[in-house]
Amino acid sequence: MNVKHIMTWPVFSIGPDATVLQAVQLMLRHKISGLPVVDADGKLLGIVTEGDFLRRAELATERRRPNWLNFLLGPGRLADEYVHTHTRKVADVMTSEPYTITEATSLEEVVKLMEKHRIKRLPVVRDKQLVGIVSRANLLHALASLAPAVPATAASDETIRTNLLGELERQKWAPVGFLNVIVRNGVVDLWGTITDERQRQAIIVAARNTPGVKDVQDHLVWVEPTSGVVIGAKGEVVAA
Repeated sequence: MNVKHIMTWPVFSIGPDATVLQAVQLMLRHKISGLPVVDADGKLLGIVTEGDFLRRAELATERRRPNWLNFLLGPGRLADEYVHTHTRKVADVMTSEPYTITEATSLEEVVKLMEKHRIKRLPVVRDKQLVGIVSRANLLHALASLAPAVPATAASDETIRTNLLGELERQKWAPVGFLNVIVRNGVVDLWGTITDERQRQAIIVAARNTPGVKDVQDHLVWVEPTSGVVIGAKGEVVAA
């Protein structure tokens, strides 16, 4: 699955000469938090988001700093901020040259870009023309559509155990050598020792995701490294 399978099209967009008020009204009307900015030919010029309107003279939310800090920032930076907080044109507040993707971009790459740059949406372009947009909501919709497609699979206890151990062996965090997995009638019993309490939930998730599993019973113990206290599945002290 890639971008073309989940992107939104057509996209609500706005021109660079539109006013800030027009952009805000469009975002509120369609309940969206960002707008691509395009020219008359549909070429992507930038993007404007609700975050661009947080610091505004109308709201009296301009940045206020000590005079010594303003001196260090210099007149150029302060002038830029004045334009951003007082302008009426979208072109002056938009982010120019935003991060973009294509229809062939993988969802993995989309997530990496969003996480790395802390952004919520990515314009989709083809030869610099805006052809769609992908937001975090699109990824959630894709997840929701895929989740029901996972079937309840009947599998033998031996197959379940083999598949679960295989999954754990592929994970660098899993202490496979200290685990014992027993499967009876689709119920997985987890025994053994973990070296970090956070491994417990990860092992349980791996077991629950194994096809054919009906239930998971946790008997794992964690040895607290400082005190040597052995702690059970429910947080009880098993041994000191």
